[in-house]
Parts: sequence; C-alpha cells; structure tokens
Amino acid sequence: MSEKLSPVQLHKQWKGKIEVVSRVPVSSTEDLSVAYTPGVAEPCLEINKDYDKSFELTRRNNLVAVVTDGTAVLGLGDIGPAAAMPVMEGKCALFKTFADVDAFPICIDSKDVDTIVNTVALISKSFGGINLEDIAAPRCFEIERRLKEICDIPVFHDDQHGTAIVASAALINACKVTGKRLSEITVVVNGAGAAGMAISELLLSLGIKDLIVCDSKGIISSESSNEAKRQMALKTNKNGVFGNLSNALRGADVFIGVSAPNVVTGEMVQSMNKDAIVFAMANPIPEIMPGVAKENGAAVVGTGRSDFENQINNVLVFPGIFKGAMSVRAKDITENMKRAAAFALADFIPEDKLSAGYVLPAPFEPGVADCIAAAVAECAKKDGTARI
Repeated sequence: MSEKLSPVQLHKQWKGKIEVVSRVPVSSTEDLSVAYTPGVAEPCLEINKDYDKSFELTRRNNLVAVVTDGTAVLGLGDIGPAAAMPVMEGKCALFKTFADVDAFPICIDSKDVDTIVNTVALISKSFGGINLEDIAAPRCFEIERRLKEICDIPVFHDDQHGTAIVASAALINACKVTGKRLSEITVVVNGAGAAGMAISELLLSLGIKDLIVCDSKGIISSESSNEAKRQMALKTNKNGVFGNLSNALRGADVFIGVSAPNVVTGEMVQSMNKDAIVFAMANPIPEIMPGVAKENGAAVVGTGRSDFENQINNVLVFPGIFKGAMSVRAKDITENMKRAAAFALADFIPEDKLSAGYVLPAPFEPGVADCIAAAVAECAKKDGTARI
C-alpha cells in the first residue's frame, strides 16, 4: 500500500485547487467571432448604455472575489499574502462545491487600510460580491465599513459574520434542545477580535439581553484600550460583572469561545447554570475538550472541529449567503439578511430531529446552501437592497 501523501505533497501535485474554464466553445472561426472580436463589441455597448446589464451579459452575476492581506490566516497569524494563497484557493473551491458560486482569490500585498480599500474598490466592477478573508482586527472593521459604503455589491467579512451566523444558528437550536429562551439566558463570549465582536453584535440583535464579552485580560469594559471593545462594553455586561473569564462564567447559560486553547476548565463549566451550552470554537485545540465539558455538566457542546459532533463551521453559511444575495443582485448584506440566514440554518433541522448532538447540519448535507440562499434573497427583497 502506498504511503498517504502529505498536504504539501498533494498541493504540489495539484498545482493549485482552482482553474479558469471556458463556459463557451471556442473551436471555430465563428465561435471566435462571437466570443471575442468582432461580436463581443455588441454586449460591451449594451453594458455601456445600461450598467445593470454587466450582471446579465457577463459572469459577474456569479463571481466573488475572495480578498485577503494575509494578516490573520487561520491559526497561523500574519504570514503574508503569498502564503495565504492556499487558503484563499481553498475558500474558492468551497464556494464552487457547496453553492456553484465561482470565486477568485485576490491576495493584496499591503497592510494599509487605504491601499486595500482602494484596490478592492477599483476591481469591484469585475465581481458580484466581495468576501473579505483573514484580515486582522481591528483593521478589518474599517476595511469592511468603508467598502460597504463605496461598493454597489455585497461586501462580507466571513471571519466576522459567517462565524456569527453559524454560531447563532447553533445557539438557537441548542436553546430548543435545553428548553432555554434566548431572551432569558446569560451568554459569555470569549474572544474580542473580529469573530467575537460580530457574534456579540448578532446575538444582541437576536434578543440576547445578558451578554458578557471577555478578551485575554478579562471582561471588557469602557476602559478597554480598543475603541471597538469600548463600544461593545457599553452594550453588554448589564449586571456589571468584574474580573476574568471564570467570574464571567459563574451562573452563565452559554459559553461561546473564539479565543485560545484550554482556557476553560471543568470547574468553570460546573459553575455555569444547569444544562449549560458550550461552544468551544478555537482551532485546532478548543477552549475545553468536549468530553471534559460534558463530564462537568454541559448539555450541548460544539467545536470548530470535524471530528466532534456539532461542528460550528462557516462553510455552512458563506456559500448560501452569496448565492442568495447575488441571485437578486443585492447591493448589500444587511443585518436582517444575517438574521434570516441564522434562522434558516437553524430551521433546516426539523425540531423532531434535533438533539444535543445534532444542533447543526453537517457541511455535506444536501440543500443547506439553497435553504440559506432562499431566505437571504427573500429578505433582501424586503429590505429593498435587491435590484431584481
């Protein structure tokens, strides 16, 4: 039996995970004259007269730019744009596999906000959507905000909002399993970077009234050094809990971790309310191992890993989000569209099939992306961001 090839060996063999394939035959002079000159002049002139036809007469209607500066790549940190390319190619492959959405990697060799914003804005007329990926906080917040103001196509930072949507869907279903109500639970989010902040914002919009956010130093407050943390502190920790993560978890119903390995102990889980929900999403080593969390009283446990039940994985979200938004030529992805995606993902599992070990569908369950896409498209029409 031959030895199993390593990831590096496989990538060397593949020579890239994506390729450009022509959708039209170019095998005759007639084909050439229609696909290229002189026939191509006609659609060019149509688009020149009517900008919206750029979505009808080109692949722009189904093409996403996956954009990074390589500063926050998976758990590897700031490894640069060239080293980020395998991840961006992989993301493009997932778009195609799960939603038949075409995507192209754009790795920008700059950490300057103005440069990144200008670069993406200048190439945006080639795409139907912009997926920002693996850009470090707090820079990612400003980049997304400014691009959403400039671009007339959806701009979506998946590390923030994809994570928030999938975690929210998991929480919605975990509450159904445990009999808890969103409006009555106390949630602790550990990690105040891009993902943690987006999760917190979405949970607040879903009706969570008691939310505590922690960073590596403890519970964030209005004295935090980061402006985003200060603003979040004004909206959270309604009971004025002070101290570290251990203090925050005492009497809490839910732990959501997007932070670091092994920062939650069994004793901390024991201090939580009965039937605690623990989503330990740090990769590859979670904040607490699932077995330890369950042994100490957790009723529902999820991680970011595929080798444990309840994998909380962005791949459940971003393909359907973009498919739905681009299907109605949406100009933006709104907060309502994110909430619609979260509820659609949660509702994908019938209530009679829900269990402590099954609060999210698996990535390869058929229909997930289409379910989210339909909900997002319908919401875009209601929000007035859809153009068709």
